[in-house]
Amino acid sequence: MTSFDDREHAFEAKFAHDADMQFRAEARRNKLVGLWAAELLGKTGAAAQDYAMSVVSADFEEPGIEDVVRKVAADLKDKASEAEVRAKMGALLAVAKAQLMAEL
Repeated sequence: MTSFDDREHAFEAKFAHDADMQFRAEARRNKLVGLWAAELLGKTGAAAQDYAMSVVSADFEEPGIEDVVRKVAADLKDKASEAEVRAKMGALLAVAKAQLMAEL
């Protein structure tokens, strides 16, 4: 195998790893957002975990974050605006990535 083939395989492996890590970080972020929203809604324990998983599931409706923002903002009504949900999602993405890196 040539060094070009080796580099090609390395780039492909890195791309696959990066895509997997991004997916995992976004799923973890959605769970964290769900737990944050559950707390605002007064949910605890299993109810909070169930709500968080419903937020994770909502992300599969369409590409991007709008489906999650819509769900959480609608559920929170006057407790948080869409802008607040987006801001929280941004902050929690960094937390999710840090958690994943700590697990490696």
